[in-house]
Amino acid sequence: MTGWRFLALSLAVAAAGCSALQPYATAPRPADPKIKETGSRVAICYNTLKTPPDKLQELAQAECIGNTAAEQVDTDYRLDDCPVLTPGRATFLCKPK
Repeated sequence: MTGWRFLALSLAVAAAGCSALQPYATAPRPADPKIKETGSRVAICYNTLKTPPDKLQELAQAECIGNTAAEQVDTDYRLDDCPVLTPGRATFLCKPK
């Protein structure tokens, strides 16, 4: 019976691990004070090996409010901002259309 429990636990951990790779919105990197930006910033934590650029763009656009377009302005890999399974953080500027 312990073999079945181990198998069930292994499957549950594997399923949870797959969902941990999904990109999600997070706090954006602050803007450089020397550069004046028009629009708000949004950011997405993502797995650089699993998330295609068009999906990243789609998620950022969904975070932008109003009649704006998400334009990527930065990417960083600081593990204190995004966890190890989704180490990339793409920062977008929501520019007025």
